[in-house]
Amino acid sequence: MKRPVLYLFGSAAPPVQQFPDVARGALAAGFEVCVGLTPTAARWLDGEVPLLEELTGHPVRSAYKQPADPDVWPPADVLVFAPVTFHSLNAWALGLTYHFVVGVAAEGIGKGIPTVAMPCVNTAYVQHPQFDRSVATLRGAGVSVLYGPGGFEPNEPGKGRPAGYPWDLAMAEATRVARTTP
Repeated sequence: MKRPVLYLFGSAAPPVQQFPDVARGALAAGFEVCVGLTPTAARWLDGEVPLLEELTGHPVRSAYKQPADPDVWPPADVLVFAPVTFHSLNAWALGLTYHFVVGVAAEGIGKGIPTVAMPCVNTAYVQHPQFDRSVATLRGAGVSVLYGPGGFEPNEPGKGRPAGYPWDLAMAEATRVARTTP
């Protein structure tokens, strides 16, 4: 039986530094994993990229390929974008696809790829009026946005809790949607 392919995408928020452990957990849960990062997240994880590639058996991507280059990843069965920052979440909802992971996530909506998003933002960011509009837009497009009670709950600025980021919720939702998708 073919393992479901999980695209594990992350933005530059402190929980992205836990990607090696998250990838290990996803592999143990039976997923084939492909890791994609925003350019800043890729810089943050520069020293971890070889490990992530060894663990997953796939190159870590943070940039679009050249048009003539072949695809190096298998097609996704489920996509998890976590942590997704204020910037990436708004760009995605608005269709601003200059970052590879945002572009793939935006295209995934049109392809019907089950997608889970879990923000990592503080309480100051969520006061901006675009944030709630972006969450509503993505939810309206079928993205399972784990935000608020039962999902990620923002902290006060400067009081982040990267160790408390609820990865278990994102991975449980990914497993659920992967199982319910024909």
